[in-house]
Amino acid sequence: MAVITRYIVERNGEEKMTFVSKKEADAYDKELDIAENLQVLLEKSDIEMDDSLLENISLYLARHREPIGLILKGSKPKAEKPKKKDATKLQAVEDSTEDTAGEDEKVA
Repeated sequence: MAVITRYIVERNGEEKMTFVSKKEADAYDKELDIAENLQVLLEKSDIEMDDSLLENISLYLARHREPIGLILKGSKPKAEKPKKKDATKLQAVEDSTEDTAGEDEKVA
């Protein structure tokens, strides 16, 4: 029998996410704190939006706080390189597109 430690992030009595690493759980908890503070700030604005949109925007801004911080400081964020997995998918799509283009030419 194995003993497994799990870290549960809970908000207002609701279980949000479970992690196997304390570091990941703390990072997610911090992200939720930031999103909550952003939501309060956005609610005070003159911009009208429903609760769902407000929550989604707040979470998005919290998840992307590093490039947003650079933008707010007047800097341009670094362009993210595609992950190796994504690059492989992109190559596969390009390859299949080339194959299809060749077939279309043969048919025409």
